[in-house]
Amino acid sequence: MQRDSPQRERLTNRRGVHTPHIVRWEERARGAVASGRVFPYLAATTAILAVLVGFLATLTDRKDFPTFGAGLWWAIVTLGTVGYGDIVPTTAWGRILGGFVIVVGVTFLSFLTATVTSYFVSVDQEAEQAKERELRAASDNETRELLVQLESRLAAIERALRILPSD
Repeated sequence: MQRDSPQRERLTNRRGVHTPHIVRWEERARGAVASGRVFPYLAATTAILAVLVGFLATLTDRKDFPTFGAGLWWAIVTLGTVGYGDIVPTTAWGRILGGFVIVVGVTFLSFLTATVTSYFVSVDQEAEQAKERELRAASDNETRELLVQLESRLAAIERALRILPSD
């Protein structure tokens, strides 16, 4: 069996399928989550999705979304799960699109909430770990000092035992 090149292995997803674009996107997403810079990606994705959905709404339901602006407004309001009710899809395709947008909006908001929460938790954990490291270092230093004292006392006892006359 021929072995893949390192670059090809790197561009292979978890299922073993060679998909360079998807794997690169996954790597970027993982890096953004790890570095805490998810918000710009999430905001950009939401904005792009709002524009696309607004355009699709205008194309699929001219009755309820006569202009691109109306479709875009409805997409933003629906993605944000606000739903003012000033613009409502009444056709089947409009409602299908609306259902999709609601699910995506709730998912994005959930992801954003989880990201912000995990950021705060990780900051608290880092502070707690730093405090633990300081306590451990102080304890280690104290233990070393006690060992030095015991060693010197033991040496004194050994010297005293050598001086004593044997019976």
